[in-house]
Amino acid sequence: MSIPFSPFVNRLEQEEIAKSKPNGELLTWEDLAKMKYTWKVAMETLRLFPPIFGGFRKAVKDFEYGGYLIPKDWQIFWVTGMSQMDNSIFPEPSKFDPTRFENPASIPPYCFIAFGGGPRICPGYEFARIETLVSIHYLVTRFTLKLLSDNLFSRDPMPVPTKGLPVQISPRKL
Repeated sequence: MSIPFSPFVNRLEQEEIAKSKPNGELLTWEDLAKMKYTWKVAMETLRLFPPIFGGFRKAVKDFEYGGYLIPKDWQIFWVTGMSQMDNSIFPEPSKFDPTRFENPASIPPYCFIAFGGGPRICPGYEFARIETLVSIHYLVTRFTLKLLSDNLFSRDPMPVPTKGLPVQISPRKL
């Protein structure tokens, strides 16, 4: 599996924000709110390469799934990729397409679970979003990145770059 490694898909959005600020001024909540495409890129990356493989849940009642009876109190292991890579939920699931997240209501509940869901949603979700947006902003506005090998990933069971992730990082002229 591969994702496009342009020197960051969202550079224009970030540069517009950087140009609107005096040199050295920190990001504001308003700046973070403008980073809509950047967050879609982050979400699509998490969909393709979820940070967790899955988890256990206990069946709260008997139910049938795929012709099999699952008894109450059985431990069930769910795998993130089963829904996040399902073609009926995400067409062309191996394709990197941040526009999938333009209308979050179109994604069925619990089909994209990078931060969990319902009562088990990650309490640090908003903090993670802020940290991700700030990190990407400074990374793409202050540095140029060049991938020095392929950008293929395998799962073992977590996503792992097949040749490590050698990247040349150079400061950008401000």
